[in-house]
Amino acid sequence: MAGHSDLGRFLRRCRADLTPEAAGIAAATQGRRVRGLRREEVALLAGVSVDYYTRLEQGRHTSPSAAVVDALARVFRLDAAARAHLADLARPARRGSQQMPAQRVRPAMHQLIASMTEHPALILGRRTDVLASNALARALLTDWTLLPPRHRNYIRWVFLDPGARDAFPDWPTVAADVVGTLRLYAGRHPDDPRLGELVGELSIKSPEFRTWWNGRHVHERTHGTKRMNHPAVGPITLRYEALALPGDPDQTLFVYATDPGSPSHDNLRLLGSLTARTRTAPGRAASTPSPRTHEAPGASTTGPADSP
Repeated sequence: MAGHSDLGRFLRRCRADLTPEAAGIAAATQGRRVRGLRREEVALLAGVSVDYYTRLEQGRHTSPSAAVVDALARVFRLDAAARAHLADLARPARRGSQQMPAQRVRPAMHQLIASMTEHPALILGRRTDVLASNALARALLTDWTLLPPRHRNYIRWVFLDPGARDAFPDWPTVAADVVGTLRLYAGRHPDDPRLGELVGELSIKSPEFRTWWNGRHVHERTHGTKRMNHPAVGPITLRYEALALPGDPDQTLFVYATDPGSPSHDNLRLLGSLTARTRTAPGRAASTPSPRTHEAPGASTTGPADSP
């Protein structure tokens, strides 16, 4: 019943966040103790009985129909990502946790992102695990190859590495969105045991993660803009595109670019030059300029994040 317990929690959060005014209800203020909707109000707007909706919130109903899911998404005014998450939570629960096979990036994809010398690029897998990255991405963000395999995870870096807070002037927005991305994954893969380990670790070590994870924000990264401040070259504003890899389930290629002729473009080119110079300096191991701090650096390995 874990999946439907998650469904109930999500519905309660949606109901608490939606005011009667936003839902188009002329609410009487007398006797109303909370700002959100009452169960009977949600049931009325969705066209279901109060008992039926109560059972959904309590996890006692196991198979809400697609029509009910659509009606609730309409009532709560969910965007496309949150609507998809609601549909995932409403699927029949699977039995027990299942160990997932390790993810591998195809050699051709490694070669592709390595050839992108002017564009940072990385491939994220399940739970935002960093499966592969090119030299410019490691210089821009952090050198994942210096971390133990199980620590090569984007959301873990965002919350537990002090360098990530310095990297993003809009860190709270970036961090909240990546929590929403992880929540979207959790709805699709509720039986992933590694997900539970990651959420548990972040909940213990980060009060911000714990607060946002208890919310309902869902976010799907398809494209957007990020502002960064790099210690070696200064501010950089990047546009990114997220490309799902159809032949590799749960793998997404992220490619970053800057506007030609902009200061950000010049700063990214400078970072690329510094990176190339550092990598080719005689007598020095390949590295990135001005590496950001890590919580727990380990031996330099290059295996994927799911490696044991």
